Amino acid sequence: MDINLKIRRFIKALGQIIYGASVYEMVRDLHKERSHLEHLFVLIVFGDFLGIPVLPPYYTLRLLPYVAPKITGWKRSMLRERDFTDLCDQEIT
Repeated sequence: MDINLKIRRFIKALGQIIYGASVYEMVRDLHKERSHLEHLFVLIVFGDFLGIPVLPPYYTLRLLPYVAPKITGWKRSMLRERDFTDLCDQEIT
């Protein structure tokens, strides 16, 4: 095997270890926060799908093409039954 390939693999593995040890959890939390904010935005704009009229239909129709691909997943996540363990997503160490 080529020595350059081994060195590149080692450097890549070392970079992944450093990433996992330093910022992985923060990136994961930021993705969760973005997801929650996106769900909240869609709830405000398209709440009438669930029976919660918030905004006038004019603005809803203007934003519909941008949100249409995500509506089925959003409805599923909003109507999902939750319990107390969903609120505590921190790892117990």
